[in-house]
Amino acid sequence: MAYSYKGAITFGLVYIPITLSLSVKEQDVSFNMLEKKTQSRVKYKKTCVDCNNREIKNEDIVKGYQYEKDKYVIFTDEDFEKIKTPKDKNITIEEFVNLDEVDPIYFDKAYFVKPVGADKAYQVLLKAMETEKKAGLAKTVLGTKETLILLRAREGKMLVNTLYFYNEIQKAPETEETKVAKKELDLAKSLISQMSGKFEPQKYKDEYNIRLQKAIQRKIEGNEIVQTKEDKEPVKIINLMEALQKSISSGKKKARKA
Repeated sequence: MAYSYKGAITFGLVYIPITLSLSVKEQDVSFNMLEKKTQSRVKYKKTCVDCNNREIKNEDIVKGYQYEKDKYVIFTDEDFEKIKTPKDKNITIEEFVNLDEVDPIYFDKAYFVKPVGADKAYQVLLKAMETEKKAGLAKTVLGTKETLILLRAREGKMLVNTLYFYNEIQKAPETEETKVAKKELDLAKSLISQMSGKFEPQKYKDEYNIRLQKAIQRKIEGNEIVQTKEDKEPVKIINLMEALQKSISSGKKKARKA
């Protein structure tokens, strides 16, 4: 597993060297862009405005900040490192919060934490957070961006979640508040109760991805793709009460068959 970060967790005077590795492996199917007639690969080359369409190599590219029109200051990797403080180079816990108070809207990416020294301090922090159901809020600089971080315990392991900052979360669009009838609310609650279960993510698979891979195989074998059909076409019901009642009745029939 490739490491995406090497640094340390600090809280108080405790220092725990760690590495982070991504917890998620994307399962997307990738496609290449081809020219329609020749089916030749389409390539994208990097050029500069004043280079007469000459292709630029990666080693000849630098980062520049435009402070006036067509005027830039250049920043190197060394420049970015120089403006980091020792605190920026570590994951410094600033406070502990109740995990259930963190709205999932703030979550970005998740990483597994592995200690590379100070194993006892790591275990003490992990067990303490797990027992108290607390999560550590911290900040660090990843690349050229300061990042808000949440350290949490999960099934005896420590995870780091990068978080969005408060000012990055967009305001929800305004919606008109509509009066809800008690009968409609009771039926909706009954339907929710009927459809409730434990969170078991292993039950859910990327069915579109499976169909896509089968379609690719059909194409490779020289066959046409067959139109996918639903087992049953969804019935559109305009009346809310009728839709709720029929949903509950349908759920009861499925339960009896099971």
